[in-house]
Amino acid sequence: MGTLPKRKDIPPWVKVPDDLRDPEVFQVQTRLLEALFGPDGSRIPYIEQVSKAMLELKVLESSDLTEVMVYGNYLYKLRTKWMLQSMAERHRLRQERGMLRLAEAMNALELGPSMQ
Repeated sequence: MGTLPKRKDIPPWVKVPDDLRDPEVFQVQTRLLEALFGPDGSRIPYIEQVSKAMLELKVLESSDLTEVMVYGNYLYKLRTKWMLQSMAERHRLRQERGMLRLAEAMNALELGPSMQ
């Protein structure tokens, strides 16, 4: 049992205090936040409305991770957590593939026939 969120603008679909207990919590790399939530978190209200959940973000100072807390009805918060984790993983894999392609291109430039 954690403390209740400090947010003042609790969405109307979140039942106080029942839905504010026992949030689903996961961590995501801070650099992925903009891809998930838009610049300055601009997509958070939309995600909250569509998923019928409430999100809170907490940057962890000792690492490059951000803690995402999902509040709401049990099924809604599980679904929202799964959706956000899936989006983060997909974005991370796309970035990783892009880095591999970049490394391959750099190797091709270095090992080309004109360089030998």
